[in-house]
Amino acid sequence: MTSSPPAIEAHGLVKTFGANRAVDGVDLVVDPGTVYGLLGPNGAGKTTTVKLLATLLKPDGGEARVFGHDVASEADRVRSLISLTGQYASVDEDLTGTENLVLLSRLIGYSKPQARSRAADLLDAFGLTEAAGRQAKGYSGGMRRRLDIAASLLSTPRLLFLDEPTTGLDPRSRNQVWDIVRAVVAQGTTVLLTTQYLDEADQLASRIAVIDRGRVIAEGTKGDLKASVGLGSVHVRLRDPDRRDEAATLLTTILGSDAQRESDPVALTVRIEPGDEPGAAGTATALAADRSATALRALADAGIVVDTFSLGQPSLDEVFLALTDRPATTDEERAA
Repeated sequence: MTSSPPAIEAHGLVKTFGANRAVDGVDLVVDPGTVYGLLGPNGAGKTTTVKLLATLLKPDGGEARVFGHDVASEADRVRSLISLTGQYASVDEDLTGTENLVLLSRLIGYSKPQARSRAADLLDAFGLTEAAGRQAKGYSGGMRRRLDIAASLLSTPRLLFLDEPTTGLDPRSRNQVWDIVRAVVAQGTTVLLTTQYLDEADQLASRIAVIDRGRVIAEGTKGDLKASVGLGSVHVRLRDPDRRDEAATLLTTILGSDAQRESDPVALTVRIEPGDEPGAAGTATALAADRSATALRALADAGIVVDTFSLGQPSLDEVFLALTDRPATTDEERAA
């Protein structure tokens, strides 16, 4: 029995624009029926990678296949299997929600009755029935994004590209989009999700590739990526903000990595780096607990009062910082 091909398989994918190597040897394998996250800052090469895989750009090197079909030599076949929702909603704002979906349904071959039926079903599924007769220009950002994703599902794709689908949305709208993504995958569609939001990748993706400067610099499950940067993270809140620098120095010395000063003036976070202890790989949890206990004793011996303490896995923010030597893109940078 022949096994089915990966939803996406790319080897050494390259795209250049003049002297800029926007995609620089990307390798990817995406299993069918999953959410695969491409995580990275602005300009990392995420959108260019998506355009290559979606046949909107031709690669300058390497190769990529979608369900076994070459994106360069079998572009028409690939396009019949995919759908793409870009970074910005592409609906016609002068049309109503229903008119947008009926128009697009007719363009892909539905009859008038089929188009109206499909539009009504999707508007209902995406919570837009009450707004169906209103012009899209009156929709909120979240509603426009939901309508845009609905349009990409008029014919059920085997592979859906979502390029930063929640950029600029409020938390409630983001959660609605996340629910839609989960529902789409539950019906068998594969989703390639690009995002700058670390919590979004953490919530949705079963595997994640971190891409920076056109290259994949890390890949794996969320657990793999978090485990790759340390045994865990210590989070403390101090009684006295004036002693935070002293506490940071102590924690850095004992735990082996720089203490990160949070926006809260009494809060610190420190990764616990693996030491030279024998058997470290098999006793990561115990080692993290021992090292954090040592750190707490040192703070107590120095007379530094800790109000709250927690030990947990590194966050994806910490993974990103460790891999790229810079923090994840802030909301202010995204809006700039």
